[in-house]
Amino acid sequence: MKDAFDFANLDTDRKNRTGFSETVFCQGKTTEHLVEIYKRLFESDGQAFGTRANAQQAEAVKKLFPQAEYDETSHILKITETNKAVPARSGCVAVCSAGTSDIGVAEEASQTAEYFGAKVDRYYDVGVAGVHRLLSQIENIRTANVIIAVAGMEGALPSVIGGLVRVPVIAVPTSVGYGANFGGLSALLSMLNSCANGISVVNIDNGYGAGYNAAMINRLAVQGNNL
Repeated sequence: MKDAFDFANLDTDRKNRTGFSETVFCQGKTTEHLVEIYKRLFESDGQAFGTRANAQQAEAVKKLFPQAEYDETSHILKITETNKAVPARSGCVAVCSAGTSDIGVAEEASQTAEYFGAKVDRYYDVGVAGVHRLLSQIENIRTANVIIAVAGMEGALPSVIGGLVRVPVIAVPTSVGYGANFGGLSALLSMLNSCANGISVVNIDNGYGAGYNAAMINRLAVQGNNL
């Protein structure tokens, strides 16, 4: 069932069909439209989750929902259920970032996976320029059901991780890098051409897509372990 109004058709039945509720892509929306969308989603589901929000949008939503949370690093704007016990997060998703400059995208992935029920362990600034940093954490990373590897520059981190673990790796290229990085294109092509097995790749800076897919994989792993 869709909740239709002048400027948006909200898919309020998505959670019943797919197990995950609709997410708002805030970028490009007017503040007035965004506030109304959050209002309708909250009325329908008791919570709302959006990506790529700016500070002005967050301030407007918070005027209507003081409990709304905005993270300036990931640009995620969310309203969680305040009158219900929050279920314990399950399984484990490991989110690794190559550098500190990649943390914004990594946090978008981490918070998305957490919102959709996964326990997330963060391993930031473990890129190949100092591979000992990754190796010092690899035994912990190996305990995850799925790994997200976020990297700009030449995008080598997912390939290194892919050769060291036995679970799926979701590679996220970022637009971090100098001119020949071409806004993340070089990292994207490196990841697509990785010779390591078990790697899938999402679009440039698409932390949300990686977090969503990781949450799905993690959920399947948890269900399998409980059989």
